[in-house]
Amino acid sequence: MTETRFATTPPTKLGRTGPSRPRMRIPAPTLPIALSGVVVLLLCVRVVFAGVAGDLSFDGTVTVLVFLVAVWMWIFAPVDDTYVALGAALTLVLAGPVDAETFTGTLGDTVIWLLVGSFVIAAAVTASGLASWVAARVLSAARTPRQLVHLVTIVLLVTTYAIPATSGRAALALPVFLALAAVLRHRPKLVLALAIVFPSVILFSAVGSLLGAGAHLITSEILRTATGSGIGFLQWILLGLPLAIVWSHIAAEIALSLFTDRSERTNPITLSTNAFGVSSAAPLTRPQRRLVALLGVVIVLWSSEPLHGIDPAIVAMIGALLAAAPRLGATTLPAALKTIPWSLLLFMAATLCLGVALTTSGAAQWFADIAFGPVRGMGGSAATSLVVVVVLVSLVSHLVIQSRSARSAVLVPIVIATAPAFGIDPAAAAFASTAAAGFCLTLTSSAKPVAMFAASDTVPGYSGSHLLRMSAALAPVSVALILACALWVWPALGLSLHS
Repeated sequence: MTETRFATTPPTKLGRTGPSRPRMRIPAPTLPIALSGVVVLLLCVRVVFAGVAGDLSFDGTVTVLVFLVAVWMWIFAPVDDTYVALGAALTLVLAGPVDAETFTGTLGDTVIWLLVGSFVIAAAVTASGLASWVAARVLSAARTPRQLVHLVTIVLLVTTYAIPATSGRAALALPVFLALAAVLRHRPKLVLALAIVFPSVILFSAVGSLLGAGAHLITSEILRTATGSGIGFLQWILLGLPLAIVWSHIAAEIALSLFTDRSERTNPITLSTNAFGVSSAAPLTRPQRRLVALLGVVIVLWSSEPLHGIDPAIVAMIGALLAAAPRLGATTLPAALKTIPWSLLLFMAATLCLGVALTTSGAAQWFADIAFGPVRGMGGSAATSLVVVVVLVSLVSHLVIQSRSARSAVLVPIVIATAPAFGIDPAAAAFASTAAAGFCLTLTSSAKPVAMFAASDTVPGYSGSHLLRMSAALAPVSVALILACALWVWPALGLSLHS
């Protein structure tokens, strides 16, 4: 007998069985994305007309077009930043503004090797427990909330010279914060203030070292390409450390004032080294003592490069070999190499390539003439006005370009090209721009350290509204502080604003 079945749903297709493959969902374009796309398209048309008219060379035209598309994708496209940067760099190679040797050379640049060596040393510091030992010893001395936040600031300032990149220091500091949060769980206001203090100080203390952020190395290399000389390790410390100290402690004080009341600030605290997993009687181990000595020697050699002439990258690699030496080091080389953020290094190499193209093709100068042309008509105040504009634009750029390195790759070539026309030293303008670009505290997506300390199931952090309050209070202070350094402090330390 034949059986007939009726159904209200279509039969499933026969064929391949097994779990279905997830498809990558590309978000539907929103109105801001569509409008920004139209703006970029119109700008590209304007660039093509400039090229046809002879205002831009062929290489300059191609570079600007690639630059505009890359910036748009960094802001709006759901694609990894490194992927976009590599695509932009390869496009420049294929189109001609950048030759293959320059492209491959950026990955072998001294700044990349400097970071590789520094990350290996940082892996040894982490593996040895040295950072936890120092944090436990220093922070357990705090007796009041104010003492605690400023001791946290001091410890994080020191890590700027041992751990490269802000994300690396954030990963190292997060367990320390979680230990503090567990001990102070009955004081949620103080925990909230500490949650804000950690990423704030990590970001603002970075300006104290050439290795504080990848953006600093990009700035120095672009400056070297454009002018013949960059900013060395010792000069960066001399210029950046005073700003890092003041900026970090001001941020800590503002966070404490915003998120705690008077009674909370005057209520004493008691911390034990055991809270950080360190015995109160535990001295430094032999590997830790060797690492302290190694860090001291490496930093001294970096700072004294003009005396001995050894490239900082070579110093870093020698330090890396010693830190991972069998029976002497605190880690192994294979284990340390696994901790290196290779994606970050590829991103830096690609953005360096883009920055070099902007500088050498004339694209940066063309951008500078258009963007800052109106400022030239301000007479005697034009130079000061330019510095103010550069600082403001660099500071707010984190709202649209999340990557600190990408912001430097975008802004620094234009700033360097603009500065001489206003009688400003390109190095001074680039340093001010890079320092201001370090302010990235408004949104949780503004920087990796900010995202890592935000509230989650495992982290008793902050919400978006807390960040907005902190940013609103700190942004005007930051602008004033950087301008004061650019106009008065850095000239007194040898970096004159005027060329």
